[in-house]
Amino acid sequence: MTSRLRQEIKQKQPFESPEQLAYLNVQRTASVLGRGLSEVLRRSGVTRTQYNALRILRGADGPLTCSEVGERMIARDPDVTRLLDRLEEKELVRRERSTEDRRVVVSEITEAGRELVDDLDEPVARVHEKQLGHLSEEKLGTLAALLEEAREGSA
Repeated sequence: MTSRLRQEIKQKQPFESPEQLAYLNVQRTASVLGRGLSEVLRRSGVTRTQYNALRILRGADGPLTCSEVGERMIARDPDVTRLLDRLEEKELVRRERSTEDRRVVVSEITEAGRELVDDLDEPVARVHEKQLGHLSEEKLGTLAALLEEAREGSA
């Protein structure tokens, strides 16, 4: 059986295993879907990682530490401090020392950051609809469950 992925990437040899085929399909799909989101975000001057951090801060009950932001990221960023520095330079995030422990710095989204993320909600939803709207709700649920199950084996 020839996979569509082999055709897309013009690979002549079969994949080494079903696991390799599945892994490369996940990577290829993430790349294709990520391009659509990056296009929307680029117009607003933020990266996917910055957008993720802003969404985390918008949804938080209060200020978060760097490690709390890092734990909630979709794609892990090894330098959350630098990520938050860049967002602070853009005046989308405000950071200050914790009143309980002066060694800890906490971050929260600014009004400008909240407005940016709020303005992006609809365009991002349209991208997701365009990319995945052709799949039924049942197939989307199955896809999400399979991906979650795959992550369990990698934890």
